[in-house]
Amino acid sequence: HWQVPVAHCFGPPGHYKRKFCTVCRKSLESPAFRCEVCELHVHTDCILFACSDCRQCHQDGHQDHDTYHHHWREGNLSSSARCEVCKKTCGSSEVLSGMRCEWCGILAHAACYIIVTPECTFGRLRNMILPPSCVQLFSRNFSKLHCFRISENLQTESDEDDDVDGSTQGSAKDVQISTDSSKQTLKIFDGNDAVKRNQFRLISVPRIAKNEEVVEAALRAYYIIDDQQEYELQTFMQQALLSDDVINRNDAAEDSNLGSVFRESVPEAWIIRAKPKDEEVIRIYPAWLKVGMAYVSLRVNKDSTTQTVIKEVLPLLGRQTECLQNFKLVEVLMGSKQVQRMVLDDQELILNRLKDIRKTSIRQMNQTRFYIVENSKSIVRVNLFVGGLPPQLSPEEYTNILKDELAIKTNVVSVSHVYQAQGAVVLEISCFSEAERIYMLVKDTSVNDKPLNAVVIPEVMASKIPQNCCPLLVFVNPKSGGLKGRDLLYSFRKLLNPHQVFELTNGGPLPGFHTFSKVPSFRVLVCGGDGTVGWVLGALEEIRHKLVCSEPSVAILPLGTGNDLGRVLRWGAGYSGEDPYSILVSVDEADDVLMDRWTILLDAEEPAEGTENGVAEPEPPKIVQMNNYCGLGIDAELSLDFHHAREEEPGKFNSRFHNKGVYVKVGLQKISHTRNLHKDIKLQVDQHEVELPSIEGLIFINIPSWGSGADLWGSESDNRFEKPRIDDGLLEVVGVTGVVHMGQVQGGFRSGIRIAQGSYFRVTLLKPIPVQVDGEPWIQAPGQIIISAAGPKVHMLKKSKQKQKKTGS
Repeated sequence: HWQVPVAHCFGPPGHYKRKFCTVCRKSLESPAFRCEVCELHVHTDCILFACSDCRQCHQDGHQDHDTYHHHWREGNLSSSARCEVCKKTCGSSEVLSGMRCEWCGILAHAACYIIVTPECTFGRLRNMILPPSCVQLFSRNFSKLHCFRISENLQTESDEDDDVDGSTQGSAKDVQISTDSSKQTLKIFDGNDAVKRNQFRLISVPRIAKNEEVVEAALRAYYIIDDQQEYELQTFMQQALLSDDVINRNDAAEDSNLGSVFRESVPEAWIIRAKPKDEEVIRIYPAWLKVGMAYVSLRVNKDSTTQTVIKEVLPLLGRQTECLQNFKLVEVLMGSKQVQRMVLDDQELILNRLKDIRKTSIRQMNQTRFYIVENSKSIVRVNLFVGGLPPQLSPEEYTNILKDELAIKTNVVSVSHVYQAQGAVVLEISCFSEAERIYMLVKDTSVNDKPLNAVVIPEVMASKIPQNCCPLLVFVNPKSGGLKGRDLLYSFRKLLNPHQVFELTNGGPLPGFHTFSKVPSFRVLVCGGDGTVGWVLGALEEIRHKLVCSEPSVAILPLGTGNDLGRVLRWGAGYSGEDPYSILVSVDEADDVLMDRWTILLDAEEPAEGTENGVAEPEPPKIVQMNNYCGLGIDAELSLDFHHAREEEPGKFNSRFHNKGVYVKVGLQKISHTRNLHKDIKLQVDQHEVELPSIEGLIFINIPSWGSGADLWGSESDNRFEKPRIDDGLLEVVGVTGVVHMGQVQGGFRSGIRIAQGSYFRVTLLKPIPVQVDGEPWIQAPGQIIISAAGPKVHMLKKSKQKQKKTGS
């Protein structure tokens, strides 16, 4: 591939079954790294040899362009994969085989993919993918995990620097330390950097070996395929290893355990060096100056400088030489974790530069390329979303808080957006080091005892989004549904552009809506329980007026316990591991439906309990939004007990079934109590008093599914009421006589007692009563509760009934 070098995004190492390492092509038995953005898998001690060939998900000011080519990755395909070109099987579970484009998913043999047209059209999901050419992110020093807003797991292993990855134990495993007396094991260093870090590879060669054989084995250990004639071995004494400049924390330990393996014979150590040359041919990559040409080969000698190279290369690229000063030569080191760029000085002698790199590390020379680049005004603009601030302040007050708490430099930092209701601001920062300083500092800062959070957000260039493209904004709650959210985050980042996938534990829904605020048309997918859906819909309601697409349709992937809204919209009772790709296809084919939302105003007349002499202020009225249902009495009380159980032992609540089991247990404890709810409350529907029967629970329902799928209203027709719908502007009011009745409704043997249907309700509480809205319970003090229709109806996506149309990518 001659595409732009892009560093990979590695989380902590993990165990990946049935995957193969991209570098040594062996299977991954031991812990290994995988990229969070592309399909690269690599052993911990092979990671140094992986190259920065990740997917380019945004433009970063280096070699940006608008045409996208396939991004091929070799291997780790399912054994049923078929080649696009010859239609035969190209996947395997035995070896690393077959190629796949990481954008459109097209598959081919390594021998066939060369004839596939290079342009990629993003495949079946093209209308949902946020095109990478429309996203801009200047991220210089931010780690890849920060750029893609991936929360770092707590169990991260030591990951500070490369020197833990190449540790000797790893490389020892490839070479069977041979007990065979005719073989010897040698330590090979590839340059001064390796000596400093005490990072070597072990090779095993015959005791009586020709020099060339040893050189060849050494080059092979470092994955270098150049001609061995160009290299030589230099010996160096063992004690050099233990001199002061060894900066490896575990050298002593490593050496002693090697001693035990080799008994008396400590292996000899050698450095592999490139022989000096008087002239050589180098490749200059034109990046995107001239498409259709991968690189230009150029012969350089001891007099060649950066300037003479630029002068010779330009005409070969069809450019005039008089504009020499408009171009620069950039040395790019394409390490797997980081791409390092260095502009070469005009007078720099090229051969000397090559000699220096090889002296430092032959492996690095192998990962270094020279690019000729046109000078352009480089802009620095980092957008940082900062949340957790006190709500409802003015822009000036926010700026002052940030000056006090974070000492922001106002000459390079400006507040570009303010979300007062949510207590959040977006900062535009024109200096990388300042952006990084603020980002790190925010993590340790609290205002009014509330921790702040910061998210790096990309800039979406809305004008470049193609006409028929309606990108999908994905929110995932990684805590919902037995922690299945984590795997989904990983899958959706791979299938779409990671910049359209947001983790709700990282700043909530606002960073996602802000990122998409200029997108002319988009849809939303929420992965989580009903509580998560309510959270996202609530945020959408608050920020709607700031979105160009003010009414995006919302699909649900149910991960929680109840998932009543998910059931009604045909997304199912809960995610059980379906293929994420087919979920996205279903979202693409889903139908748009409208749904009512309701506002509940809770106005307690009495002051909050626990105040002295009852002289306290009454609580201010509380306003909550409701999508599914609102319960008073027994229903809310069960929910409250469950909630307390969950707060005490969250670890127990990972499986959906366990969650439901707790509901059942809590219910059994309540059977013997009777309460007369109908005596403790009064109900008014559309200005008329309604007589309540003898009940223990009163429930207002907006959707025909309650308490994990039960039909509380019932299906028989009744001339007093309209047939319920989710968009009729009416709520149904139902009573239950107690726990037993609720159990019968859940079992489908009975329905509730129909009490009323209307669009405006006033409930008067005469005593403190448990209340729950969409599964969130609390005890409400005596006073008024008013339920009325909220703003515009919301657009939801309902999974369509017909079988999916078969569409090729």
